[in-house]
Amino acid sequence: MQLSHTHPVRSAAFDDPNLVSSAGLVPMLALARSAGLGRLADQHLSVPTDKGANPGLKVSSLVAGMVAGADSIDDMALLRHGGMGKVFTGAYAPSMLGSFLRAFTFGHIRQLDAVAGRFLAGLDARTPLVAGIGEQVMVDIDDTIIEVHGYAKQGSGYGYSGVRGLNAILATLTTKAAAPVIVAQRLRNGSCGSPRGAKRLVTDAMATVKKLSAGQAAAKVLLRADSAFYGHGPLGAAVRAGAQVSVTVRLDPRVKAAIAGIVQDAWTPIEYTDAIFDQTTGTWISRAEVTEISFTAFAAQKKTNQIPGRLVVRRIPGLNPHTGQPTLFDTWRFHAFFTTSNLDTITADKTHRAHAIIEQVHADLKNSALAHLPSVILSRRVGRAADLHRCVVDGVLDVA
Repeated sequence: MQLSHTHPVRSAAFDDPNLVSSAGLVPMLALARSAGLGRLADQHLSVPTDKGANPGLKVSSLVAGMVAGADSIDDMALLRHGGMGKVFTGAYAPSMLGSFLRAFTFGHIRQLDAVAGRFLAGLDARTPLVAGIGEQVMVDIDDTIIEVHGYAKQGSGYGYSGVRGLNAILATLTTKAAAPVIVAQRLRNGSCGSPRGAKRLVTDAMATVKKLSAGQAAAKVLLRADSAFYGHGPLGAAVRAGAQVSVTVRLDPRVKAAIAGIVQDAWTPIEYTDAIFDQTTGTWISRAEVTEISFTAFAAQKKTNQIPGRLVVRRIPGLNPHTGQPTLFDTWRFHAFFTTSNLDTITADKTHRAHAIIEQVHADLKNSALAHLPSVILSRRVGRAADLHRCVVDGVLDVA
């Protein structure tokens, strides 16, 4: 089968007035309305001039378009194709939605934060979105690079990955009974450092967790992060909010000195890659071992910034680059993290390694909602930051 050369196709359009191209939006928009998406946007968004009129309908239109696969502002026209007007009302033209987004300032992004947090609580009241939040709660933070193309992208740049893009930082909530749910987000310059704005993000995430756990037993919250976020700002914000922390530390001279002081018989084998469980002794035969020592984070800073806790260290033998040639003695690679949790050493290490789940959240977003982050048609950075919030709403609706 091939295209006709005799009668070449000039254009193709979905314009049958009796067909609905995206009927799956019916239950999605019903759930979004029952959780208060439009109402919350009307209450909290105050975009000036006529461009900001009816924000609830415009936000709902943008979310619906992204769920239906819109890749740009022009693609929002799919909401008005065919028989969509018989099923949905209040679908705005793409030009109106673009003007709405371009009128955003950072203050309006903060207003969207308020909408997103309250919308998440509304979804949780109607679905088992964060089941088990009254027990142990894991909050993970990490950033990722969203690749963009072209030099006209405001805010794009080359960051730690060497890829031109924008930097998105996310905070997710995970329980034993629920998949990860994004509770805070921020879009930043592509060249910014990972910890930029992390203190505010942690504060926002903890506030959202508190809202979601209202009326239930006090949740035990553990903040997990990698070494990029090891600073008194993010950790202090978590501790002040009543959370425990589990954060990878950089191997600076002070940490190396602490590791060097660990005695040989303090190490305990753990379950690890290629480990074998010895039923006779009840221990794991593994080349990975862990131990812990008392440690005060940021001891060189003022006393109010210091956080007492433990340094949990895992060591793995370095691979011999010369295969077949035995070594005279083992060389070790060390991985250390700081924690204030009351978990035992082995459980603390296993729990900390589970922080990698946030990488799957990044991958899922980039292959779903974040794949629709508008391109050149919406080149203003604040508008794209608003779209990150809507991408997150799309992802949360998919989970619900």
